[in-house]
Amino acid sequence: MILKKLLFDLTVCKVTAASDIDLTTDFYFIGKTDEEISLVCKTEDTPRNTVARDDGWRGFRIEGVLDFSLIGILSKISAILAEHEIGIFAVSTFNTDYILVKKENIETAMDVLSKAGYEVI
Repeated sequence: MILKKLLFDLTVCKVTAASDIDLTTDFYFIGKTDEEISLVCKTEDTPRNTVARDDGWRGFRIEGVLDFSLIGILSKISAILAEHEIGIFAVSTFNTDYILVKKENIETAMDVLSKAGYEVI
């Protein structure tokens, strides 16, 4: 399985309204529930009006389109990282999964996943 490292810093934040989010940027995830609106975006694209924010994230994605019948992909990756005391923040799209780790852990995360048999690009 191929893991592709993202080459930019990310921020995880909460906003009060979806209108605070610039939907013209090229990378973001929005989660909206009855309790909150969460946003993951490039740090430079973080809205000015955030309720809370956590900077300093980096990420990687599982390359290719993952079939919904595949089981355990995210759990295997998260277990390897947990063994090395690396916390994650995961988000998914229709096609694949994205795993975020704190910036200071990205190289260690890539190294341990590579040693576990994942191809890191």
